[in-house]
Amino acid sequence: MTDTDVIIAGAGPAGLMLANELRLAGVRPLVLERQPRRRDTPKAGGLGGQILELLRYRGLLERFEAACTDPVPAPRFPFGGVHLDFTQLADPPMHALPLPQPRLERLLDERAGELGVDIRRGHQVVEVSQDDAAVSVDVRGPDGPYRISARYLVGCDGARSQVRDRVGIPFPGTVYPEVNRLAQVTLPETVTITGDGDLDVPGFGTIRAGFTRTAHGLFGVGASPASRVVSLYTIEDESTEYDDDTPMTVAELQDSLHRVLGVQLPVGEPIRLSRFTFKACQAERYRHGRVLLAGDAAHLFPATGVALNAGMLDAVNLAWKLAADIHGWAPTGLLDTYHGERHLAGARTLLHTRAQVALRRGHDPAAEALREVFSELLADEQPLRRMGALVAGADIRYPMPGPDQHPLAGTFAPDLTLHTDQGTTSVAELMHSARPILLDLADRPDLREAARDWRHRVDVHTAKTDDRPADALLIRPDVHVAWAATTDEPAGTAAPSLGKALAGWFGTP
Repeated sequence: MTDTDVIIAGAGPAGLMLANELRLAGVRPLVLERQPRRRDTPKAGGLGGQILELLRYRGLLERFEAACTDPVPAPRFPFGGVHLDFTQLADPPMHALPLPQPRLERLLDERAGELGVDIRRGHQVVEVSQDDAAVSVDVRGPDGPYRISARYLVGCDGARSQVRDRVGIPFPGTVYPEVNRLAQVTLPETVTITGDGDLDVPGFGTIRAGFTRTAHGLFGVGASPASRVVSLYTIEDESTEYDDDTPMTVAELQDSLHRVLGVQLPVGEPIRLSRFTFKACQAERYRHGRVLLAGDAAHLFPATGVALNAGMLDAVNLAWKLAADIHGWAPTGLLDTYHGERHLAGARTLLHTRAQVALRRGHDPAAEALREVFSELLADEQPLRRMGALVAGADIRYPMPGPDQHPLAGTFAPDLTLHTDQGTTSVAELMHSARPILLDLADRPDLREAARDWRHRVDVHTAKTDDRPADALLIRPDVHVAWAATTDEPAGTAAPSLGKALAGWFGTP
């Protein structure tokens, strides 16, 4: 007998998202966080990419948007020293919310409280052991050490994951000798912000908006004449090891600005100060017996703006599979698909972030030529959209079993407008409860009959939609299409195929 269903090490965004998804699936998670209270230092300044769509499908996006006090920025994102500029597109493939990580964690924490998640702060995992039936964790808490057991343990405890180290999962990769410093600060009146967002600094002259490469690093600035708040960014080659728990100071920022620019840039009050190094690492496996990894414990990317997206999507993919196993109906191999699918997604994110390293770290004329050619390619809509989907994590197609898969199989389900006997709804609204659904779009009694024995696990809906992409869609709790029937597919092939997919993903009835 175990003390709880799942122990989650780490109450960052990935750990909290996992806990919330597990509760939606009827599982008891226990979250252990070594820090005694939530951090005030923002490691990340916002959310971006496919996780925003997932939050919308859960009915949570409006809550997150309401917590944004800063205006939502124009869809223009840095990419290795150039930019992906979607401002001319009516439907950009990439969006972002300016939501500093402490505020994001507070929202996830509040949601966890609503769902009844047990979170223990100031409790650190120090040792892990497991057998075929359970995993045991030795914990150092405020009142002393104790041991607790669960069916599974998930390490969401960051780049220096104790969980990953304790079970011996290798974490190979590359450490880049550079330090990045990012700040939002006010500027004194002595610094003029021009209409183009340039800075006019006394004794120095004009600093152009965007990125400026110097002999000592890279400087970036984003400013608006309507506000005295600016974003400042420096990159320096440096081999110093920094403790993530030691916050950056204004003095450290000013010293970095001076080294990169060669001038003292006066700054006022800090709003956000963060420092990070760049590593490209990925755990060799995301599962070791009853121990799994998610978030920064599973992967580190050498570019900003993608880690939260990837880690929280890890959590959504993992939660329903863990729940299926704990509830006793998971088909053989279901939990192993977590590694197969999310390791693929992590490798895809490593691909484009490593490409960004190559683009931004070169300082010679050849590197400048590469950035110029790349910028010219991004002036065309098709490659711009392709790169946007890549960075957003929206181009992932998980491998699905069986031959001749429908083009939608393995992709994030489209948010179709659905007309039913009860009124108009959408795929996003149907996914709020995080239950799998079979969507009958062609009034196919044969498919509804094939799914009848799974109705206790799979919700079946009949609806009509404009521009029907398939006769039916089987959608997993993580909003990916597990199976689709082609338009007018014969009952003799569609119904058996659906039955096999239902059994493959949701077990025997």
